[in-house]
Amino acid sequence: MKILIIEDDHDLSLAMSEYLELHNIDCDFAYNGETGIQLASQQTFDCVILDNMLPNVQGMAVCRELREQGIDTPVLMLTACGADADQLEGFRAGVDDYVVKPCTMPLLLARLQALHRRHQPVRECITIADLTIYPKEHIASRGDTPLKLTPIGWNILLLLARRSPTVVSKSDIEEAIWASDDVRQGTINVHLHHLRKVVDKPFAKTLIHTHVGIGLSLSEAAPV
Repeated sequence: MKILIIEDDHDLSLAMSEYLELHNIDCDFAYNGETGIQLASQQTFDCVILDNMLPNVQGMAVCRELREQGIDTPVLMLTACGADADQLEGFRAGVDDYVVKPCTMPLLLARLQALHRRHQPVRECITIADLTIYPKEHIASRGDTPLKLTPIGWNILLLLARRSPTVVSKSDIEEAIWASDDVRQGTINVHLHHLRKVVDKPFAKTLIHTHVGIGLSLSEAAPV
């Protein structure tokens, strides 16, 4: 995680960064609201820790400006202003969490991690035995071994994985992969042969199964 700390208390900023960096969180700093807006606008951060009582531009105004610019980076306001009215103003300004000083470092870390989790996009993952596929990232692996697939091999594997453990006919594969293109006879067998070499041959367990006269399946269990 990479965060921006917008806090005019240098000692507090340093103390927070020293603790957070022990937990693999990189920290950048701004000591006034104006600089905070500039850094948050020009760089990408996973979260912002924002004090309210800042020189030049106060924290509430900083958050409002970022939201008006369309910047949706999660903001945790860490401030001594703990009245209900202050907290309501903070949420109206666009903060995502509000923590009143003083706050222990473990609690601050937990709030940051929770905030980060809530704003992480859901990553689609298909798992079949030791085969892991991330469709959006075009990443596939078996165990710790990345699989190097051709574009057509990737498309066939993804089709079989999405329909697993259902048996998919070769005609369905051809229609899905090549659509209206004319395909030479035997083309699919060439691609399947290469796909098996990558997905199954180096490993002890076979996952791509042939169902004679029906089609293919991708599953942990072999056909009976």
